[in-house]
Amino acid sequence: MRRYVLGFAAILSLAAAVSAAQGTLHNSFGKWSGSAKALGNPPAVPGIDPAASLRAEQHTAALKEFGFVGGEEGAYRRGADTLQITLYSFKDPSGAFGEYLYLRTPDMPRAELAELSCASRDHALLLIGNLVVDIRGRELARFLPDLKALADSISPRAEKGLLPTLQDRLPQEGLVERTGHYLLGPATLAQFFPYADGDWLGFSEGAEAELARYRVNSRDVTLLIADFPTPQAAQRKLAELQAKYNVNDSGNGGLAPVYAKRSISLLAIVGGAKSQAEAGPLLNQVHSTAEVTWNEPTFIFKEPSLTTMIADAIVGTMIICGFALIAGFAFGGFRLLIKRLLPDKVFDRSSSMQVLQLGLYSKPIKAEDFYGLGGPPGK
Repeated sequence: MRRYVLGFAAILSLAAAVSAAQGTLHNSFGKWSGSAKALGNPPAVPGIDPAASLRAEQHTAALKEFGFVGGEEGAYRRGADTLQITLYSFKDPSGAFGEYLYLRTPDMPRAELAELSCASRDHALLLIGNLVVDIRGRELARFLPDLKALADSISPRAEKGLLPTLQDRLPQEGLVERTGHYLLGPATLAQFFPYADGDWLGFSEGAEAELARYRVNSRDVTLLIADFPTPQAAQRKLAELQAKYNVNDSGNGGLAPVYAKRSISLLAIVGGAKSQAEAGPLLNQVHSTAEVTWNEPTFIFKEPSLTTMIADAIVGTMIICGFALIAGFAFGGFRLLIKRLLPDKVFDRSSSMQVLQLGLYSKPIKAEDFYGLGGPPGK
């Protein structure tokens, strides 16, 4: 029964994400008007000739790994100008971030349009939470205010969240700008780092990866960094790669050599380098955010002497007794004062007070006797 309930909940969650993606593109924004329709499944790559089936298949595989759940596409017009807009919706912002970097090209510098955006002359990308907006037109710099209005209209429908931080581990020295890619599966890995078949890096073991191109000795090399859940998992993967493939000149697998280094839970791999000496300086720049040190200052407990403990115990007991004595006098004095000022009004009222008697004397005790209200004794 629980399995069916979880399956039903997953279906409802996916349906909610798909429905949220529908209707996100409005019929107008700024001075533009048009209409949008749901994306096909799988969607075609914007601006790519449908005859380029291989590229379309690669994009479809990447969308699947990034968690694509739906989207929209539409044509918009303002006078003689047209825009082709495609919106992709993903399960979470991490998948949207991967798609954003997948579609970005090196000729697209950062633009101030949305949470994260970039634009070239005829192409713009917006990353808004779990949504990626692909915009294509001519001379887009003329329409920046309208594109900002488009981003503002989409933002309320986006699911916000933290973006991956693995790109922060990429070294900056020698980095070719805007060549970074965030990877969540073997399909996208094969497109940007075609080394071996299948999931050779370990995405099924919880790894996530980032890669970028670098300029080393006037040549381009590719740096791939993978973050594993634990240092032990990263160590096992490095040993596995060295045993199975040509990693660090191990001569296994008959493949081109790559060079790797582990930094705690990070595994860095350089492809395209001629030797270990060429790849080493780049590998040495990769460091994990975790730090393991032996000289971290720690608290050292020092046990006090026996005489100090006895003296402290006596002083502590006297303080507690003094506090109890002061509290007792304060409570008792306050009670006696109220009984003097307001007899039979607040405490020990004769109307509600009962006295237990053992019968040892012939004269019964009455509550009024505590306040002298019953007259002289014996009456």
